[in-house]
Amino acid sequence: MRKVEVVPYNPGWPLLYRVEAERLIKILGKELVRLHHIGSTSIPGLAAKPVIDMLAEMRDVEKLDSLNDEMISAGYTPMGEYGIPGRRYYFKGPGELHTHHLHAFQEGNLEIARHLLFRAYLRSHPAEAQEYGNLKQALAARFPANIESYMDGKDAFIKEIDRKARIWADANLV
Repeated sequence: MRKVEVVPYNPGWPLLYRVEAERLIKILGKELVRLHHIGSTSIPGLAAKPVIDMLAEMRDVEKLDSLNDEMISAGYTPMGEYGIPGRRYYFKGPGELHTHHLHAFQEGNLEIARHLLFRAYLRSHPAEAQEYGNLKQALAARFPANIESYMDGKDAFIKEIDRKARIWADANLV
């Protein structure tokens, strides 16, 4: 059972992303269009689970399956779509102690824009980022051994931020 732990923002998280990004760029090669640091560890000041989330935009996401042996050699566990059609998901770390997550989508998939807009909005709205961090800390304290309940508890807040982010982006031509 994965322990749900939310910790204060660590200013070293962007460096951890950059180091891992260099490794992944070599593995993903010419199929990679762009690699992004996403999720709470990509938002300065935001409390987060200490797991670096990354998003890969791929020319052909299905070709990523042929790189599973290289990903395994780099410490990643391939999980296929893992509940989201069109995605390839990998986690790195022993057992339940994940250090990195990679979410890969075909270039142009709407999930890419959603993740990037969520990040941009919270980076530009620190009060709402703080509110999100407080919610995550409360949920982690309430559900320390139940990742599903933790995720369910964040769902409405995330959907509301997604809604606000779309309005904000339209108004600011983001």
